[in-house]
Amino acid sequence: MSDCDAIIIGAGHNGLTCAAYLAMSGMQVKVVERRDVVGGAAVTQEFHPGFRNSVAAYTVSLLNPKVIADLDLHRHGLEVIERRAQNFLPAPDGRHLLTGDGRTGAAIARLSPRDAARFQAFAGDLAAIADVLRAFVLRAPPNLVEGFGARTVREAVNALVSANLLRGLSLAHKRALLDLFTRSAGDMLDDCFENDLVKALFGFDAIVGNYASPYAAGSAYVMLHHAFGEVNGRKGIWGHAVGGMGAITQAMAGAARAHGAEIATGAGVREVIVERDRAVGVVLETGAVLRAPVVVSNLNPSLLYTRLVPPDALPRDFLDRIKTWRNGSGTFRMNVALSALPSFSALPGGGDHLTAGIIIAPSLAYMDRAWLDARERGWSREPVIEILIPSTLDDSLAPRGAHVASLFCQHVEPRLPDGRSWDQHRDEVADLMIGTVDRFAPGFARSVVARQILTPLDLERDFGLVGGDIFHGALTLNQLFSARPMLGHADYRGPLKGLYHCGAGAHPGGGVTGAPGHNAAQVILRDRRSFFQR
Repeated sequence: MSDCDAIIIGAGHNGLTCAAYLAMSGMQVKVVERRDVVGGAAVTQEFHPGFRNSVAAYTVSLLNPKVIADLDLHRHGLEVIERRAQNFLPAPDGRHLLTGDGRTGAAIARLSPRDAARFQAFAGDLAAIADVLRAFVLRAPPNLVEGFGARTVREAVNALVSANLLRGLSLAHKRALLDLFTRSAGDMLDDCFENDLVKALFGFDAIVGNYASPYAAGSAYVMLHHAFGEVNGRKGIWGHAVGGMGAITQAMAGAARAHGAEIATGAGVREVIVERDRAVGVVLETGAVLRAPVVVSNLNPSLLYTRLVPPDALPRDFLDRIKTWRNGSGTFRMNVALSALPSFSALPGGGDHLTAGIIIAPSLAYMDRAWLDARERGWSREPVIEILIPSTLDDSLAPRGAHVASLFCQHVEPRLPDGRSWDQHRDEVADLMIGTVDRFAPGFARSVVARQILTPLDLERDFGLVGGDIFHGALTLNQLFSARPMLGHADYRGPLKGLYHCGAGAHPGGGVTGAPGHNAAQVILRDRRSFFQR
């Protein structure tokens, strides 16, 4: 006998999104979450008395507008405000680049008139391609299936529709799209621009959450992935959720509960129950058994299939391949409480640049060295750091006159060599990260009142981000689109009947988007309506 219609493993933002859509359709849904709070990596926490911040995920742009509208997240408390400037890149020689409305063209022209002439064309091409690819975000990619039958016909139609969507691109944009999927961002940017800071502006997006050099093949796609976003109807803009990223998932949880979904925290899953090649429920870590005809996983695919599903229940070729699923972001995450705002040597004092994404990575060569150094030593001696100071936009996060900052730091080895543990080196590396910022903003280190440190090991233990991977699996060509998480299973259906994927390990991948949760829910509802239920 079933306890509900669907069990969702994990109350991260995609699990909550999926739960809300299923509950809106009338299904009885139960979400089970290992941690004591909903939200997964999109949570807000007080990490020092009076200081709150987004703990892991830290900025908004990729959250899909349809998900926001369908779940009526604004009615459930979500408010997103735009940065007053978009990105600020200081250089050691005192130059800087500050981008945003009315700023970018003139700022680039001061560095390189040649690059200013080329910027609009390059950014325009990226935006035009992103516009067309947005149509792919909220639909299942073509899934490769064997044999002939209804599924084969359906996927053939899906492939034709997908191909037709690309007709919106000109031939020149199709050529650029091929480059974006196969080339390195570094090579593309070197072909187009001459100034280091201009290249770094785009190059940073190519390595965010991507443990790779900007000269790695395929890094150009990661750059494109970060161009899909928008805030309040404005494309290509980044913003801040008032109250931190937890405000997004609290709104999602509110939407799901409003339609009858039940969310249980402190309810980790020990095992997925499989009977006659079908997922029929879960066993919680407490030993409690929950049964449902639909089981939906918001976990990293490698976690689901190597830890929760009995190995003898899976096809051998599937299990062997999922064991090679590539994880690892090279990410070291920090939150710091500040007694004062930083003052950067390249642009001293306060101003709109302190509301921007502050990128310490003044060249592609700098990013490349950071990756090479981490590969050799375990962490880079000159790391790439993005600093966000959300309290410049949201004074609810810190006491009056004080501030909080997010530091997203790369590159570090997800797993240290020679058997070393991140627990042994967390403070040493945290000191390095703060010292790096201090070189660009003297006095920053003295202003740090407290800090919260999340090594790759912490990100894995606390949030289930294997190897600290913020995307639930690298965004490489063999793990994208119809191959995410694997050829034959890109349609959000696992290899067992009744088992579905709704997390970032499914198409379209990582970031706080809600898209995998939305897409999985549509597939589940379609199967539920089908005469031959899966």
